[in-house]
Amino acid sequence: MTARWILTLVAAAAVLWTGAAPVRVTAQQAPSREATMFVSAVDEKGAPIMGLGPDAFVITEDGRRREILRVSTATEPIDIALVVDNSQAAAAAVTFLRESLGRFVATMASKGSIAVVTIADRPTIAADYTSDPKRLGDTVGRIFSMNQSGATLLDAIVEVSEGQRKRETPRAAIVAMVTDGVEFTNRYSRDAVKALRDARTALHLVTVGQFYHSEEHGIRERSFFIDAGPRESGGQRISLLNPMALDSSLQRLARELSAQYKVVYGRPESLIPPEKIEVSSGKTGVTMRGAPARGGNGA
Repeated sequence: MTARWILTLVAAAAVLWTGAAPVRVTAQQAPSREATMFVSAVDEKGAPIMGLGPDAFVITEDGRRREILRVSTATEPIDIALVVDNSQAAAAAVTFLRESLGRFVATMASKGSIAVVTIADRPTIAADYTSDPKRLGDTVGRIFSMNQSGATLLDAIVEVSEGQRKRETPRAAIVAMVTDGVEFTNRYSRDAVKALRDARTALHLVTVGQFYHSEEHGIRERSFFIDAGPRESGGQRISLLNPMALDSSLQRLARELSAQYKVVYGRPESLIPPEKIEVSSGKTGVTMRGAPARGGNGA
């Protein structure tokens, strides 16, 4: 008997002896890792809901529900970029903008770092990220509308998102205020939405005015974006007809961001990251929105 046949018989005998069969590892059995989302939970009036446990949160990745492991109050610092419309269309609203932003930065400066970016004609950094309330208050107090200028909302969203992506702060948000005027941009809505998602930044967009649709490029893409941007990034659109409501809206948003939850959940090991992560509530009367943690276990 040749050596080849001896090896073949030995191998066959081993299979018969062990009765072994190929082992299939299911998704449930596969090694898992932890991921994190920062989530806001509000009631029907927009007030934060406190004291929720793991059973109140439902997180899905590409439609697959994940196990909630831990829930706690978010104490991690937050980067907030204030994107402010100071174009000609904002002239009637600028006084309300200054006052409401002044109160907002006074409330939120202790929570992390805030930057201020104006968007008349081109995105301009009025104040880089800082937690100094006086510097921020002075900056927003100097905001005036520019005559014969248009807004550049989509350009600002892309540039601010790219800037936030380079920072290491665990959570981030963009709070943008825009009035219904001319939009100067060559960008597309999908590019701005992608920039938000890549940066894991939630967009809270405050619009003042009617915002009628038009097929002119800038207005058309802004129309698409003000619908898709907040929804796809885990933020919200706050639609106002009158700038007098800016202060109460921004104070409500400040309370919401100050009361976020840190939600840790299990995720099966995979070389391909999920395309879509969504959070919702397992309880009635609760609205949830949020974005994945940036870096680390948010990946």
